[in-house]
Amino acid sequence: MEFDPNDNEVVMKFSMGTPPIDIHAIVDTGSDLVWTQCEPCHVCHKSKFGVFDPRKSSTHKNITCRSKDCRLLGDSYPRREMELCRKAPTTNCVYTYDYEDESYTVGHLGRETISLKSTTGNVVTLKDIIFGCGITNNITGSSENDMGLVGLGRGPLSFVSQVAPYVGGKKFSHCFVDNPNLESKIYFGNWSEVLGEGVVTVPLVDDPTAYYVTASGISIGNDFVPFNSNGTLLKKDNMMIDSGTPFPKVPQDLFNRMVTKLQKAVPLKSIIKKIKVIDALCFATTTPPTLPKMAIHFEGGGELPLSNKTLTFPVDDETYCLTIVSGTDDYSFFGGILQTNLLLGFDLDKNTVSFKPTDCIEYNKNN
Repeated sequence: MEFDPNDNEVVMKFSMGTPPIDIHAIVDTGSDLVWTQCEPCHVCHKSKFGVFDPRKSSTHKNITCRSKDCRLLGDSYPRREMELCRKAPTTNCVYTYDYEDESYTVGHLGRETISLKSTTGNVVTLKDIIFGCGITNNITGSSENDMGLVGLGRGPLSFVSQVAPYVGGKKFSHCFVDNPNLESKIYFGNWSEVLGEGVVTVPLVDDPTAYYVTASGISIGNDFVPFNSNGTLLKKDNMMIDSGTPFPKVPQDLFNRMVTKLQKAVPLKSIIKKIKVIDALCFATTTPPTLPKMAIHFEGGGELPLSNKTLTFPVDDETYCLTIVSGTDDYSFFGGILQTNLLLGFDLDKNTVSFKPTDCIEYNKNN
C-alpha cells in the first residue's frame, strides 16, 4: 500500500484478471465492496492507471441477477432491478453503492482472479473473488492515483471476508506509513494479530459492515473531555474506525469543548478555519505546535495515546491545524490520518480491534 498525499488516502495495489492488470484501489475499512472502474465506462474519473476491461480477461465471470452472490448486495441491489430480473433472470447483477462523502459507483458484479505479492516475495493467486465492475463512478476529491476502492468491512462481499478461508480467519492488520515514497503492508489471517506491550484492545459493537467502538471521551493534558456533555448514557457505537475518511471527526459539541481546552493550553494565536466546509482549529505558527498529551478513552477503561505527529498538519507556511475536525453527526470517525504509525488489528472472530503505537517504517521493514 502507498500513501497518497493529494487526498490523504492509502492506496492498495494488487493484480486482477488474466493476463493480470495492476489495480490501484483506496483502502476503506468503512465499506464492503471491492470495485474498480471498468470498460465500457459511462462515467469514469481520470486515473493515470487506466480502466479495467473485463472483456480482455479470460478468467472474468459474470454474476447473474438470480444468483445467491447477487443477493449478498442487500440494499445495494436496486429495487427496480428486481422486476427486470423476474423477466430476464440471466441478466447481469447490477449494484448501486453510495458512500458518506457522496462518492458512488454503479455497475455489475463479477468474479475474477486476484493476485497479491506476499511478504515472502511469492505471488498469491486467489480465484473467483467477487468484485464490482464500475461503469458510472464518482470518488469525491479523488486524485488520479486510484481506480476504485477495496472494501475491508465486515460484510460477506468485503475482501477480508472473501480471503478468510485461504488465510485462517476473518482478521487483518495494517501499519500505515505517511511517506508517499515508502510502502505499507497489510496482513491477512494468521500472523496478523497485534501483540506485545502497549496494545489497547477494545470490543467492537455489532454492525453488518462497519467497525464501531464506544468512546467515553478525549483527555487533553490532565483534563478529561467526555463524549457527551449532558451526562446521558453513552451511545454504544459512537466512533467508527474508517481508513476511507482521512480526517478524524468528532461531533460539533465535543469539538467546541476540545477547542476551549486547547486554546487555554497552547500559547499561540488560534482561529477556527473552514477547510472544505469543515471547521478546524488552526494555530498561527511556522512549525508544528506542541500540544498537551492527548488520548482517546474507550468504554471499559482502554486508553489510546495520540501521537503529536498525527495531530496537526500545515495548511500554509504560517498555519498548522488540528487534524481532529468537527463533524455533522452525533458519532465520530477515527480517520486514516490518526491511523498512521499505529499497528491496527481487526479480529472479526473475536469481535475486537487492537491498537498499538508503532514505528510503521521499521515494522513494515521487519515483518
